[in-house]
Amino acid sequence: MSLFGIKIPRTIAGAFRLPKHSVTVHQSRVLKKLLKKARYTEFGQINKFDQILVSSVSEKAFQQIVPIYDYSKLYKEYWHKTLDGVPDVCWPGKIKYFALSSGTSEAASKYIPITKDLIKSNLLTSRRQLFTLANYQDIKYSAIRKGWLMLGGSTTLQNNGTYYAGDLSGIQQKNIPFWFQSFYKPGKKIAKEKDWEKKINEIVENAPNWDIGFIVGVPAWLQICLEKIIKRYNLNTIHDIWPNLSFYVHGGVSMEPYKKGFEKLLSKPLTYIETYLASEGFLGYQSRQFAEGMQLAFNNNIFYEFIPFDDSNFDMEGNVKPDAKALLLHEVEENKDYAILISTNAGAWRYIIGDTIRFTNKQKCEIVITGRTKHFLSLVGEHLSVDNMNQAVSCASKSLNISIPEFTVAGIPHGNFFAHKWYICTDGANISAEELASIIDNKLMDLNDDYAVERKHALQNVSVEILPQEAFLKFLEKKGKIGSQNKFPRVLKGKMLEEWVSFLNTFQPELVD
Repeated sequence: MSLFGIKIPRTIAGAFRLPKHSVTVHQSRVLKKLLKKARYTEFGQINKFDQILVSSVSEKAFQQIVPIYDYSKLYKEYWHKTLDGVPDVCWPGKIKYFALSSGTSEAASKYIPITKDLIKSNLLTSRRQLFTLANYQDIKYSAIRKGWLMLGGSTTLQNNGTYYAGDLSGIQQKNIPFWFQSFYKPGKKIAKEKDWEKKINEIVENAPNWDIGFIVGVPAWLQICLEKIIKRYNLNTIHDIWPNLSFYVHGGVSMEPYKKGFEKLLSKPLTYIETYLASEGFLGYQSRQFAEGMQLAFNNNIFYEFIPFDDSNFDMEGNVKPDAKALLLHEVEENKDYAILISTNAGAWRYIIGDTIRFTNKQKCEIVITGRTKHFLSLVGEHLSVDNMNQAVSCASKSLNISIPEFTVAGIPHGNFFAHKWYICTDGANISAEELASIIDNKLMDLNDDYAVERKHALQNVSVEILPQEAFLKFLEKKGKIGSQNKFPRVLKGKMLEEWVSFLNTFQPELVD
């Protein structure tokens, strides 16, 4: 395999992939390494890290002594101090960077600590992922040496006196290693731009000057960017201007609902590579071509635990119960949903990041993201996950040969019972809302037995409202969530639903000449 012009033997590339030791051994070593580094911090002293380290089974002692934390609890008790420049709170030293969360379900942004150790770990996982391309077949390796268009947040971070804050993508791009900078696009100047629309326009204007082999970013925003380039230069497809474009590294949301839209922008297929890069760390990546799931980065400074996502461990709002039981990596089962806990070298301890996952291959530690603990719909016991929604929307997209770049769903009253209302963006000019609703409804009944049962009882109706993509983008803009890693929530509840309905009552699409 040739990487950036250097011939890499498969034996060396293999060293960056699966290690020889068992997962259990690696996870035990990761936990002890984290505990040793943080034992003199405030968190380490209060939670008896020294005692945990000398116990016969550190993992079990860790679970017994350290409580489970969500963001609110960890921020209230510890992380808020790091914003004031207090050192040695949950991790040694002062915290220089904070990633502002991209979620739209919270009233205020979350400040996630980003340490130098975490940045190094993320880069190591990135390199390991890159070397797994040695196992891919029938792909254009020369594209690796071309430009990498990374559509992320601004590298101009907020300076708040004691720290810098911004999108994780902006923080990571600000710390790109020197050897990669010649491949990195759009380059430092454009990457600094804070105005998202201006940044996209500058990328469009510079597109003819670049030879892009990789694109990296959230599907919705990259699709918009590629569409603008095609329109600006009157192209048939993006390959007319970037003939070497071969790879798309994506994450954050399921790619399935977007594939139909992307295919219309291409003259040849891309190799899709999924990643699991959260604000809290680089958790996993697709390490095998055509693999159903992503391999967890289990040997690089992240210790994992998994809580079965069921009624015994979570309440109806998706909050973890105080007596929830967490399993270790070797204790999980395939094809069951779990909420994921992580402990990291940025001072996150037994931290529930809010994602739910399912193991597709336990032996290879491969997972798929199935949704969010609070972004599921269960008004009457239908237990509808984001994974179910993605599959149903993908089915509708393929059945009707349309692109569905955005969607969300809400539970609403329906007489004395309940209903699901879907809000869907599509390029299908003559598609009826009733036809879309029928396909989605039937697919969900095939996928989810609980849903099928409730459709005969308390879940009385399923409807669809078709909206222009502009509506979704304008709502995000109104919430201050435009661009970069920001994603529209797949499920709307409570205040967010009220704001969305109120917005739609006044929304007026812009007229296009």
